[in-house]
Amino acid sequence: MALTDPLGDLLTRIRNGQRARKDSVVSPASKLRTRVLDVLQREGYIRGYSEEELAGHAGLRIELKYFEGQPAIQHVARVSKPGRRVYSGSKELPRVRNGLGITIVSTPRGVLSDAEARDQNVGGEVLAEVF
Repeated sequence: MALTDPLGDLLTRIRNGQRARKDSVVSPASKLRTRVLDVLQREGYIRGYSEEELAGHAGLRIELKYFEGQPAIQHVARVSKPGRRVYSGSKELPRVRNGLGITIVSTPRGVLSDAEARDQNVGGEVLAEVF
């Protein structure tokens, strides 16, 4: 069966893994998922990730991060969905929790956080919000 929203699946695996207090979760690999995980690692929301083999296919093992027993990611939500794409210019990028969270944006210069996109003065598709 084909997966309709691979990025939504990744975010749900992370959310469910943290609610279950797992050390790591496994997800199928793709370039978009890898780029989103790069942003989450740069911003300090996950400890890291590594590529591994899953039943003959490429997979990603995501090391989840906790702070004083609480998950580092309190909220993660998909903004742009397959049925409704959401685009934003560099000046109109949404601020999450007054700058305490991040918005993950797919731009012509790659997948960036909202702060990086503002610095580079590029907009694009708003993929997810995390805090």
